[in-house]
Amino acid sequence: MNVIDVKVRDRRVVARFKEDEIPLLPREFCLVDIEGDKEIAKIKTPAYAWQEDLPPEAEVFILRRVEKEDMEIVRENRAIEREAYAVALEKIRLRDLPMSLAGVERSFDAKKMRFFFTAEHRIDFRELVKDLAAIYKTRIEMRQIGVRDRSKKTGGFGICGQELCCSRFLQQFDPITIRMAKEQNLALNPTKISGLCGRLMCCLAYETDEYVKARKEFPIAGTRVETAEGEGAVMEMNYVKNTINVRLAEGRILECRMDEMKVLTEKK
Repeated sequence: MNVIDVKVRDRRVVARFKEDEIPLLPREFCLVDIEGDKEIAKIKTPAYAWQEDLPPEAEVFILRRVEKEDMEIVRENRAIEREAYAVALEKIRLRDLPMSLAGVERSFDAKKMRFFFTAEHRIDFRELVKDLAAIYKTRIEMRQIGVRDRSKKTGGFGICGQELCCSRFLQQFDPITIRMAKEQNLALNPTKISGLCGRLMCCLAYETDEYVKARKEFPIAGTRVETAEGEGAVMEMNYVKNTINVRLAEGRILECRMDEMKVLTEKK
């Protein structure tokens, strides 16, 4: 069975061919059936063989190539989504619902509209659904999501200056802990280590394992070492540069590598 990786809005999934295999190239667009809904998807990889004993997680099937008329429908749907977002915001305000709207999605065939929101507690949105269904004459779904999923949908730029990892390439959210920041000797300032979602930044997990590994190979602070310029005590480590700062007897700080010094007495 050959499959292709496709991106449907903010989801990257594995798609199978509905019938005959269609020659598609990366960066092209196709129409897919994703769990009963028709959507436009962007091709991310060439076709490749999938392990028969490991079926794709989602029921996604490629139906056909995208035609010019299809893109017109997409543009129309996006315009309606923007309008529906504003309408829903007003309805939420009028009904005084404690929820924050995150996004609106209209299926390609216009048979369904999904409204994504965040809220601290469960919300009774039945009257809101009736309001929206009366306006758009289609099936309305309200989906409560987490704050990290909200950032994934809305997008943005992090303090690094690049597009948010969650909206650019992350497919799932792994647990992020304050311990990861400590392992990397980062300042535990919430404004520095938190993302736009208000949670710890996902990128804290990228290099944690390397820092943990490096920490085991470096002497701890306070260890007495001998360098080419005399004895001293280890002050701090720079895991990125793979160097150690040593305070010499006269108080001067010397930066050196592990192979440029010898451990005399290790601090317990």
